[in-house]
Amino acid sequence: MGEHYFAANPDTPSRPRSVDLVLPDLHLRLRTDSGMFSPDRLDAGTRILLETVPPPPAHGTLLDVGCGYGPIALTLAKRAPAASVIGVDVNERALELARENAATAGVTNARFLTPGAVDPDVRFTALWSNPPIRIGKAALHDLLLTWLPRLTPGGEAHLVVQKHLGSDSLQRWLDQQGFPTRRIASRSAYRVLHVAARPQEGHPR
Repeated sequence: MGEHYFAANPDTPSRPRSVDLVLPDLHLRLRTDSGMFSPDRLDAGTRILLETVPPPPAHGTLLDVGCGYGPIALTLAKRAPAASVIGVDVNERALELARENAATAGVTNARFLTPGAVDPDVRFTALWSNPPIRIGKAALHDLLLTWLPRLTPGGEAHLVVQKHLGSDSLQRWLDQQGFPTRRIASRSAYRVLHVAARPQEGHPR
């Protein structure tokens, strides 16, 4: 990709296409475009995350950080139809497609927003993410410290990270920040990390 997928307004010429999200419990055809993460196929890390995590909470507000065109957030919404799902991304082109994909899939319990548009008082019962590791360690740490402290007491996050892109060091860093973290799955050089809320942090909403 000629331009980083985390640009707010990609200059990459539009080249629409679609990918199929096929999981044991759902099948969605999702519209994608140039200038966003993994537009030609469902990213392997995203697939591993969606195939290995436990079911999301049935209620509450669920968050997908770095939602792109929506595969994780839409899976959350389909698996927890009584919950409210928020997908956040800086990429406006991806957000617009995520909204279109939700409408096509008949999903009414998911919203797709820029980070600044999320109500700062909202707390999350679960967070799923294939985080944008390539933004750099400092920016990644800032991103995670923006959202993980907003987990409700007892809330949990699941992150998928490639081993060679620092999954083990990220696990150690999260522990050091007070978020108990453990590996729950390992496949094809990817690690799925379970991250618990800091003790006594956050307030239910």
